[in-house]
Amino acid sequence: MIGAHQPRTKFRARLITAFRWIAALAVFAVLFHFLPIAQLRTALASVRPIRFVIILIIYLCAHAIGIVKWRMVVNAAGSQLNFSTSAQCYLGGLFGTLFLPSIIGGDVVRMAVGLRRSPRPAAVLTGNAVDRFMDVAAQATLVGIGLILLPGSLPGPFSALARTFLLLVGGVSLVVVGVLFSLRKILFTGRSRRFLRRLARLRHALWSVRDRPHIVVSSWLLGVLVQATFIMLNALLAKSCGLFLLFRVWLFAWPLAKIAALLPLTQGGMGIREAVLVALLLPFGAPAALVLASGLAWEGIIVAGGLISGFAAFLLRLEDRAAPLTDSPQS
Repeated sequence: MIGAHQPRTKFRARLITAFRWIAALAVFAVLFHFLPIAQLRTALASVRPIRFVIILIIYLCAHAIGIVKWRMVVNAAGSQLNFSTSAQCYLGGLFGTLFLPSIIGGDVVRMAVGLRRSPRPAAVLTGNAVDRFMDVAAQATLVGIGLILLPGSLPGPFSALARTFLLLVGGVSLVVVGVLFSLRKILFTGRSRRFLRRLARLRHALWSVRDRPHIVVSSWLLGVLVQATFIMLNALLAKSCGLFLLFRVWLFAWPLAKIAALLPLTQGGMGIREAVLVALLLPFGAPAALVLASGLAWEGIIVAGGLISGFAAFLLRLEDRAAPLTDSPQS
């Protein structure tokens, strides 16, 4: 039964991945159909290779900070991972988000090595979830800063719509949390002892993070730093394409587009991010073709960074296999 189930699971994973790539290509095809291709081509040709490489290097350095942040959070939950293992988890996740089947997407790849190497796998699961939450909180912080700085730049109706959207997202999140909390007894009644033991481990790991508020705050601040760096790099790419916007406009629009790309519609959010960014920047007078050109250039950074990250994770894995495990997990 297990052997027969695995081919079906792999086929389903490949089918979902193929669908997501097709959906991404479809979104790009629609954008290309309605936007002037000549202007788009000219904007992309304006990005000098040396600037692309420099931005790619800074992008990877920002993700190095992301590795430190991720390790800090999962170790606060009690995972006891060393830096090499944390780097494998994080870099493998970057690669998996773009290139592996969605059923074993970036988060699962990120945790796979950690679950094997950590003496407390529940801490890896909990720490990764907290880290993801802090990333979203960092993006929401930047959107809020952008809204605060934008009164003179954002049209009145659009500003009201943006605030309504943020309030709606926050309200829905609170409702979901409230419903889950109120149904907790129904959800967990009748479960096996093995399930309840695992749940207790997850709860203990969550309490471990909660008891270290300085870790939570530091993670949030590092998340803001990393996401702000990405916004700055995207703005530099946009300038190379001929698109000049105030930085506070990018602070508002770029995190919202990235949050929208979390929807599991396309592989790695490709196409969704660019389409939402075009829609968000139109009220500021940004030419749609230039916005799309900057988005495509940024996709190039993401793809190149994902390939480099996957290769680095592979090298780290080979090194760990070759070297005897003499170092402490907490080193």
